Amino acid sequence: MTDGHLPDVYLGFRDQYPEVASALDALGATVDGAGPLDERVARLVKLGLAVGASAEGAVKSNARKALAAGARPEEIRQVGILAITTCGFPAAIAGLGWIDEVLEAG
Repeated sequence: MTDGHLPDVYLGFRDQYPEVASALDALGATVDGAGPLDERVARLVKLGLAVGASAEGAVKSNARKALAAGARPEEIRQVGILAITTCGFPAAIAGLGWIDEVLEAG
């Protein structure tokens, strides 16, 4: 990884397809503003979706963004615990592991 936490494959995608990356950025901004959720809550929701999808990069990204938006580590871990009954134990445990990697890195 380079550029902070961004994976090289993502940076390569942005370099090779800048118009698609810009459209994706615009969609993200539009979706983020499409309802009443504040950024902290929205990041926790996105974190839960990422855990359910077993998407390691998205889990780590949204855990970092949730912290930056003011979520407490206990709230972020609870997202992983809540995933057990909805997404299944394997996905939840994987998600908790990725969450802990972010929290331990500070």
